Amino acid sequence: MEGLIGKKLGMTSIFTEEGKNVACTVIEAGPCTVTQIKTDEVDGYRAVQLGFGSKKEKNSTASIAGHCKKANTDIKTKFHEFRKAEGEETTSVLGDTYDVSILEEGQYVDVIGTSKGKGFQGVVKRHNFAGVGQATHGQHNRLRAPGSIGAASFPARVFKGMKMAGRTGGERVKVINSQIIQIVPEKNLVLVKGAIPGHNGSTIIIEA
Repeated sequence: MEGLIGKKLGMTSIFTEEGKNVACTVIEAGPCTVTQIKTDEVDGYRAVQLGFGSKKEKNSTASIAGHCKKANTDIKTKFHEFRKAEGEETTSVLGDTYDVSILEEGQYVDVIGTSKGKGFQGVVKRHNFAGVGQATHGQHNRLRAPGSIGAASFPARVFKGMKMAGRTGGERVKVINSQIIQIVPEKNLVLVKGAIPGHNGSTIIIEA
């Protein structure tokens, strides 16, 4: 499996050759440097670790700085491993650089992001409960309440997984089969059709 680490810049819309206006997410993808090669003998699995972004040595830990020094590259801010399938050979070499040239316009990719955190939310926003439709029978402040959760003297507890209020968002989300609409190689930009989870500036993983 190949891929790139990138940063979400925002959303825009472009016109296709057919004249359709398509909403797109703009991702700055790469360049990424190979910072480690995982092997069956040493690590028990095969993978290629890529690094993205850069920062000063004074803002990094000694372990990260030494890790990047082995790959003869500057200190990276984000790392991600791309696993290799059983028996798939690794052609990458420590220090290799990948950019948007490994992608093609029209190609379908999987895109991973971290959804926006929304804090503690009620059941209407968190689980799309409909509320009681203004019919509260005179009760105060019950329009958006969750209602009965079904438990009684037996089983005398709340079942795990019950849809209730709680912390919402901030989760890893994969959007599969997203189409690449346009690539701007001189700026390392990839325009992917549709919305991608995460706020502007968040880290995005593209799996080709």
